[in-house]
Amino acid sequence: MKRIVILGAGESGAGAAVLAKKEGFEVFVSDMSKIAAKYQKQLNDHNIEWEEGQHTEEKILNADEIIKSPGIPDTAPIVKKAIDKGIHIISEIEFAGRYTHSKMICITGSNGKTTTTSLIYHIFKDAGYDVGLAGNIGNSLALQVAEDPHEYYIIELSSFQLDNMYDFRANIAILLNITPDHLDRYGFEMQNYVDAKMRIIQNQTPQDAFIYWADDPIIKKELEKYDIKAIQYPFAELKEKGVIGYIEEGKYKIEKPEPFNMEQESLSLTGKHNIYNSLAAGIAADIAGIKNEEIRKCLGDFPGVEHRLEKVCTVRGVQYINDSKATNVDACWYALEAMKTKVILIIGGKDKGNDYDPIKPLVKEKCSGIVYLGADNQKLHDNFDSLGIPVRDTHSMKECIEACYEMAQPGETVLLSPCCASFDLFKNMEDRGEQFKELARNL
Repeated sequence: MKRIVILGAGESGAGAAVLAKKEGFEVFVSDMSKIAAKYQKQLNDHNIEWEEGQHTEEKILNADEIIKSPGIPDTAPIVKKAIDKGIHIISEIEFAGRYTHSKMICITGSNGKTTTTSLIYHIFKDAGYDVGLAGNIGNSLALQVAEDPHEYYIIELSSFQLDNMYDFRANIAILLNITPDHLDRYGFEMQNYVDAKMRIIQNQTPQDAFIYWADDPIIKKELEKYDIKAIQYPFAELKEKGVIGYIEEGKYKIEKPEPFNMEQESLSLTGKHNIYNSLAAGIAADIAGIKNEEIRKCLGDFPGVEHRLEKVCTVRGVQYINDSKATNVDACWYALEAMKTKVILIIGGKDKGNDYDPIKPLVKEKCSGIVYLGADNQKLHDNFDSLGIPVRDTHSMKECIEACYEMAQPGETVLLSPCCASFDLFKNMEDRGEQFKELARNL
């Protein structure tokens, strides 16, 4: 009996363990942190051996294959030892893909993944398709394959997941954009991160589809290196040669496989970045054979995604917007670009090797104040103090909200769009967003 060891017992790890057990493997789960009660119960219910707070080497390094949580870097000591021993390391998505013939619609990009994935799922579900949501959001793909299989899966893929995927094939691959992110995980080499994103198209065949943003300079350059087998569906802001999705004269248009159009102002998502997300989602739905009237309805009534430009409340004429998912500079750029009022910008957290130069012109144009929110804000001071905009230094969400309340004038917007990871002061991005929302509503 082959032995599968799973490192990390969160949503993906616990789900992978259940599938591995079902498929007859000897399974062991190890997590350096405490395992949440929900996942402990799941493992116990399936009689799966597990440990927490440690990695017992003799129980891990005898694996035939290791399934690694995407959050664990290759530099982790136990992972390095496994690599040195030549143990094959894969992601949960790679493992789950071996045990299903369902259609896979996979979405990656530095920004917009969650919104686009959620929008595609909304369209497919509303159209009556048998569909599951997986990857970075939704339930574990492996768990769904094991216990709740679907005909279609809409999967949000991070670069970390793509790193450990080898034979998995996306029937519809969507690449939204590539901008600097997670460079601390990639040796501060942009090309390493780019290469991870491009893995979305590996193993595609002429029966598959590849949807991508044609205006992205990095994607444009990278595509020259690849022999792409799938049918290509490029989209752009404006109509240009070869592009099949675009905005023209206030209309959202798709040329193929089935012609489709609707008024741009009827789209539920606003902001330039959301035009791209809506185009990608509409093309994917079109390829899957969903009727025009259904696509039109869902593009118009999609409620949006929590922690992504989420309108929270208005206090004393000041609107508070939660964009905690903006964990890189490019995401913050899109958020600022979408603002119609003067902004008090909340920025900061665990820096991932950020270059803040791209947002400085927008910060200068749109912001009446900046509130730094991090354990160490020195890099923010070095980058933004010289712009001549009032700044405040804070080290908790409570301090931050108090500073925003004092600085913001009626008619302005307080925007949490941090550019950074959350792990210096918060459990995760969701925790940061939830604290922001609760404190803002209590003002």
